[in-house]
Amino acid sequence: MTEPRSRRGAVEWAREDERPREPVIDVLVPTSGRITELAAVLAGLAAQDDPAFHVTVSDQSDGHALADDPTVQAMLRVLAVQGRTPEVVRHLPRRGLAEHRDWLLRRATAEYVLFLDDDVWLEPGTLQALTEAIEQLDCGFVGAAQQGLSYLRDRRPEEQRPFQPWVDGVHPERLRLGTPGTERWTLHNAANLVHIAADSDLQPNDWLAYRVAWVAGCVLYRREALLQAGGFDFWRDLPPEHAGEDVAAQWRVMERFGGAGLLPSGAVHLETPTTIPDRTVDAPGVVFADEAN
Repeated sequence: MTEPRSRRGAVEWAREDERPREPVIDVLVPTSGRITELAAVLAGLAAQDDPAFHVTVSDQSDGHALADDPTVQAMLRVLAVQGRTPEVVRHLPRRGLAEHRDWLLRRATAEYVLFLDDDVWLEPGTLQALTEAIEQLDCGFVGAAQQGLSYLRDRRPEEQRPFQPWVDGVHPERLRLGTPGTERWTLHNAANLVHIAADSDLQPNDWLAYRVAWVAGCVLYRREALLQAGGFDFWRDLPPEHAGEDVAAQWRVMERFGGAGLLPSGAVHLETPTTIPDRTVDAPGVVFADEAN
């Protein structure tokens, strides 16, 4: 007998006897100052069938814009009746992205945590593909790198050249600034993964794991693996204005448990301006400063 999908349909929305299923994933969305984008992110989550998940939006916006925006509130209500038990929390003062992520991680309880940026829309089925992949690969994280669809006609074969599938399972590997493997970062530029997928033999519902430098925008971790690697505890060594905190955390997980990207990627970057304009301090340069390559 097929287990019913975790997303409640409209006929169930008002049935008080229907209890949400225990979440397999804690979806963690740190946000600040984004309203339109956040509504799109929540809409993408509302289109996911399985597995069961809980959503936490952590807001560091000035004022209380999220509580006042009708579109965001409507999407939160949709997620609630679907059984996703969405929660909006305020986390202030702002101490930087790494601290914000670490705080969210320490609140999570599910087996997996998905860090989803507040400007990434997910294709239906993305959560299920990520979960299937991390369970089959038995690694520390699997990511769906964000793609910019405005670049759909911009093919970049040189940037796609580092693409390398994992063919014998995912294994731990050590990456640092300037070491072999970091050149893979170009894979996630523009719409490179969309083009690689189009040129592949993948069929609908197929996926392929590949080697990454890191993954931005949508990353599913084994929660215990991320915690054992230290999470984002290095936030205390960083000034509030920094970038690359996801890179540093993923490199620590990769070294112990391995990590992979997923092709195709159903994560779409909304391509709005960054909320982190000051990127002078790069977290990996601080976190691994005392190590030799």
